[in-house]
Amino acid sequence: MRKSKVLAKWRNNEFARFCSMGHVLPFFIRYAAHFNFDGIWLDLEHRNMDNREVQHLQALCHLYDIDCMIRTPTRQRTRLYRYLEDGATGLMFPFVDDAQAARDIVSATKFPPIGNRGLDGAGLDCNFGGDSWIPNSTYIEDANRETFIVAQIETPQAVANVAEIAAVPGIDALFVGPGDLGLRLNADASLSMTIDEAVAQVAEAARQHGKVWARTASSIEELDKYRKQGSQMIPFGGDFALMNVLKAASEDLDGILGD
Repeated sequence: MRKSKVLAKWRNNEFARFCSMGHVLPFFIRYAAHFNFDGIWLDLEHRNMDNREVQHLQALCHLYDIDCMIRTPTRQRTRLYRYLEDGATGLMFPFVDDAQAARDIVSATKFPPIGNRGLDGAGLDCNFGGDSWIPNSTYIEDANRETFIVAQIETPQAVANVAEIAAVPGIDALFVGPGDLGLRLNADASLSMTIDEAVAQVAEAARQHGKVWARTASSIEELDKYRKQGSQMIPFGGDFALMNVLKAASEDLDGILGD
């Protein structure tokens, strides 16, 4: 089974380089691998791709040896472990508000004794049976060891429960979603917590339970700030940045054409 580059970094207390992708752009995977990213965050919560497109992108991630982390649009258990069978290295779950939700996720995505994932052994993750239908196969142990689960902390309830969420075996990382969390903090006048205070609580819970914590950054300054606070995952760079490529090209043309 392919070994996770992200988990190798996290287990060595290092920073894992992630970029993000929300559209079917095969070339983006090749470029990300070439420029030394460890993983691609494939967003299926807010972007629409059909199952075959997702399979195709996951196969390309294996071809170019880069982890694929899927932010899932579902918690339906068979759909979740099909993502893993099709080659996903990690799964990110929006709105994990309490420890029971975290335990349910682990149950669906990890094999016994950690969870209760269904076994097939015929997917890309195990070389289409080549690594599972053999004597003394270590596929189950490998799958549990080389896949990761990221719980998104996006509500005040999740922040209040973050220590219990972090304590759940099988949860590898806590990811602050500043957009959704900020929206909910601002919408409730009874709450005085800031995003920075919430991040500090998440970081402390992660430290206490030996988990990774993460969040997004909108600038180099923010990336540097959160990295110095100990974050081992701050996705930076994505397909929407192609807008800036076209902007620069248009400005160059304006200069040549005098527009």
